[in-house]
Amino acid sequence: MKITAIKSYIVDAYRTNWAFIKVETDAGLHGWGEASLGTQEMALQGCVEDLKRLIVGRNPLEIERMCFEVYRDIYWKGGPVLMSAISGIEMAMWDIAGKHFNCPLYSLLGGKMRDRVRMYANAWFTGARSADEFAAKARETAALGITALKWDPFGKAHLSISNGELQRAVDIVGAVREAVGPTVDLLIECHGRFNPYTALRIAAELAEFKPMLMEEPCPPDDVAAMAEVRRRSPVPIAGGERVYGKFDFSVYLEKQAVDIAQPDIFHTGGIMESKKIAAMAEARHIPVSFHNPSGPVSNAAILQLAACVP
Repeated sequence: MKITAIKSYIVDAYRTNWAFIKVETDAGLHGWGEASLGTQEMALQGCVEDLKRLIVGRNPLEIERMCFEVYRDIYWKGGPVLMSAISGIEMAMWDIAGKHFNCPLYSLLGGKMRDRVRMYANAWFTGARSADEFAAKARETAALGITALKWDPFGKAHLSISNGELQRAVDIVGAVREAVGPTVDLLIECHGRFNPYTALRIAAELAEFKPMLMEEPCPPDDVAAMAEVRRRSPVPIAGGERVYGKFDFSVYLEKQAVDIAQPDIFHTGGIMESKKIAAMAEARHIPVSFHNPSGPVSNAAILQLAACVP
């Protein structure tokens, strides 16, 4: 069996666009992957076109070999565009493999560890502005049976935060905690916006509400800052959605930059690369929460992976 074509499709998804990758073969089987990259979809689409010369003609079942050789042969390595393009193609190859062997993907990756995967909700707060409005939205969401809520309460603050902005964030998180009670987990998103001093100040203020984690408190390219905040923060630190591949993740883990690793399978090199990263984290007893802010293809792939990762 040989790969005969690789096609990319950009789909409007309101705030950002989704990018789906279709890999076709001469056996009539095809697979779907996702490589959504927000507002860099044209660069991604161009990279997929560039990679065709290295991938068309290959056996789609030789997934490890494709990823190794393509990454080896690309001189300008790493970064979100290349790694997302490889991820989407790799994901589509796994889809072909599942169809070829007539089995779910988790069976090809060692079998299931679990039958259910816990989820958290995001975008549950749409339209909320005041603390009372956030509380009302949180109460409605928890009533659906959702046991974890994630959101960014920091407005437009960047690097530093004013007393007023911080107090507003504290009021919102406190109102949500009061609305949903002590058993619902709260995940506080920072979007990599704060310097270490500010991140620690925020963590100290929010600790009383027992957040499950603070996500990406510092810019992700500053590993030392992430590690310093993680060492001193009273709130667990998560990160990894903008860390690309096992080589970059090895630095994050060696520097002890996160309490919870969040590889994003359609940016980090694909399903197998994410399983390797999860194994690296497992060796350090660091739990993994696969990051997924995008479309249905990545969601399906992540569920298969989450089913078989310890």
